[in-house]
Amino acid sequence: MPLTPRLISALLALSSWLATADDSVPWYTAMKRDATIVHAFDTRTFYCGCRFFDRRINAAACGYEIRKQPERGRRMEWEHVMPAWQLGHQRACWRDGKRKGCERNDPEYLRMATDLHNLVPSVGELNGDRSNFPFGNIRGERRVYGACDFEVDFKARKAEPPAHRQGDIARIYFYMRDRYGLLLGRSQTYLLTQWAAQDPVDQWERVRNQRIARIQGNANCYVGGCIPGN
Repeated sequence: MPLTPRLISALLALSSWLATADDSVPWYTAMKRDATIVHAFDTRTFYCGCRFFDRRINAAACGYEIRKQPERGRRMEWEHVMPAWQLGHQRACWRDGKRKGCERNDPEYLRMATDLHNLVPSVGELNGDRSNFPFGNIRGERRVYGACDFEVDFKARKAEPPAHRQGDIARIYFYMRDRYGLLLGRSQTYLLTQWAAQDPVDQWERVRNQRIARIQGNANCYVGGCIPGN
């Protein structure tokens, strides 16, 4: 469904249910509101495909098995695909005050942290388990989240997403690298390039990209709508 100005206004009104204690932070409130608009007609979590309403997830309906955190296993959270640690750990604000310090004192960090292209709805437990681990391939495919094909190797500090999201993740990483001058290692770049080729852009990625461009004012060139480097 196209996001017309009238529809955007209606969705802004409907998104009032997002109000939480975090609403005392205006940029966070705006981020959640806009992310909700982007996903208004596709209320499924990014990795597991679990439907959510008012941030609540029916884990049993999508076959998700809670590993350890019952409350977060039933809650949708907005996850940074490229984690906040990777966005900020090399910045002076992070050295002075970690994530909170960057949120308070670094406008460029806030631009990165609130970029809608890097935000996806996730099962809260997965968001917590993944932490700031990089993505990669995990041998053995030990699955502990039921039907959700997502693995976390806590010892190796690595997470492996389902194959049908690997290309999406690669294109998000490349976008963030180019837009904000972030560094990706050689092995990470090689892996993401493989993932992008194996999992090409799908229709939902295009729709999501168009919606974000309407709200945020710029597209992810690796999905479409612009020429990389311009």
